Amino acid sequence: MPTNDQPTLIQPTASTTIPLPRRLAAETLGSLALTAIVVGSGIAAQTLSPTDVGLQLAENAVVTAFGLLTLILVLGPLSGAHFNPVVTLVDAIICRRPRREILSYALAQTVGCIAGSVLANLMFDRAAVSISTHERLTGAHFLAEIVATTGLIVVIFTLVRSGRERFAAPAVAAYIGAAYFFTSSTSFANPAITVGRMFSDSFAGIAPASVLGYISAQLIGAALGCAIVRGLYPHSPLPVLRNQ
Repeated sequence: MPTNDQPTLIQPTASTTIPLPRRLAAETLGSLALTAIVVGSGIAAQTLSPTDVGLQLAENAVVTAFGLLTLILVLGPLSGAHFNPVVTLVDAIICRRPRREILSYALAQTVGCIAGSVLANLMFDRAAVSISTHERLTGAHFLAEIVATTGLIVVIFTLVRSGRERFAAPAVAAYIGAAYFFTSSTSFANPAITVGRMFSDSFAGIAPASVLGYISAQLIGAALGCAIVRGLYPHSPLPVLRNQ
């Protein structure tokens, strides 16, 4: 069973004995890297496969899954490797992370995601900031984002609540890779990266007009996922975190 001084991979209850600034730095860096991976691989896919959207999506999905797996393995023991405000929010509800940390985590994640888009743009010799014109919001996409986010929360927190969080890194990476294809929205499932991807007018971008709808769907999905996890696993084997 994991202990507070030995956090495991993507364990949402990563040790609060690690100073908050270090954990926020890990969340910022991880969010930056994840967004650079998502946006950068999307730009590369457009360049390498300009006439085949299906191949572009496959390239984007595979690179994102492998990149996410790596980031979770590297940064999970420091901050829990959330990189996602809804994961942090559900962690505070289910695993009782101190709620005073929710806003600081979310801000770090959002700043990191915006910086990741800028970095990806620059790496491919584009303008540092180019607001996306890719309108994505439809009724089907709204539903797909609810499904994608619900699934992500269920994958992470059923593993944590059942004491199998060591499997979370590959499980989350595999789920996100699959969700690129089984959801019509290509599974953003993350408010911070939704905001970040607005700053790149590329394959992975999202127009500002679509952002609020996506985030609303993600919050609904987080609530549904939280309810499902609590229904399936009403008792957790993990220790409850206390404010330090």
